[in-house]
Amino acid sequence: MYEHILISKTEGILTITLNRPEKLNAFIGHMRRDLAEALEHAGSDRSVRVVIITGAGRAFCAGGDVAFMAELMQRRDAEEFSRILGAGRRVILAIRQMTKPVIASINGPASGAGFNLALACDLRIASSNATFSQSFAKVGLHPDWGGTYFLPRLVTPNKACEMFFLGDSIDAEEAARLGIISQVVAPEDLEATTLQLAERLRAAPPIALAAAKHAVYISQAAELDEMLRYETEAQLRCFESDDGHEGVQAFLEKREPKFTGH
Repeated sequence: MYEHILISKTEGILTITLNRPEKLNAFIGHMRRDLAEALEHAGSDRSVRVVIITGAGRAFCAGGDVAFMAELMQRRDAEEFSRILGAGRRVILAIRQMTKPVIASINGPASGAGFNLALACDLRIASSNATFSQSFAKVGLHPDWGGTYFLPRLVTPNKACEMFFLGDSIDAEEAARLGIISQVVAPEDLEATTLQLAERLRAAPPIALAAAKHAVYISQAAELDEMLRYETEAQLRCFESDDGHEGVQAFLEKREPKFTGH
């Protein structure tokens, strides 16, 4: 369907692969828009239970293609640049507004918008080959794709400033120490480890996961009483759902539950 985006789906797990390996999967042309469309379709497809985002070749995503941006600057095409930024916003909102869990499977360098794409995902697993950099300042640009929202919520403000100001890379072990990623695995184990996590999420109750995902993100700007009200509403939805009944019955019968999303 797309020039630089590959889509595959197996038993409720949809994998989106950024596919411009010769340029470290840097975004160019309509690639941002295509990624946004793929994510929006995944979000509305009831047969999709989990989404994985990864990169082809040796990189996750190098961010924006600097040569392409240079062409826009030479033409002083701020209108096209604004459209590109709008497509990036669509990508981030599609991930965060999706009711399904989204996993970033980070196989190599994640720079600039590529780093922030990973930060937008709900869960992040990285290869030991992965590196992370907020590289915008090195080319005189400002962080986008939600980086100034996500990163300061994961690391201390002074660390976020350091990463934004200097644009230096950190390796996967440092990213894990800072809480940016949850797991580091050997490169040859990344695909299998990601799939194992996706399979666990696929088997989980979709209604409860959707409510928990929403709760995590709204809690960042909510007061305690608001969250207590939300928890009550979400818990009642789960209590009244078929999945809630199935989960309790399976527990009592000492068997694995079979959740359907109803």
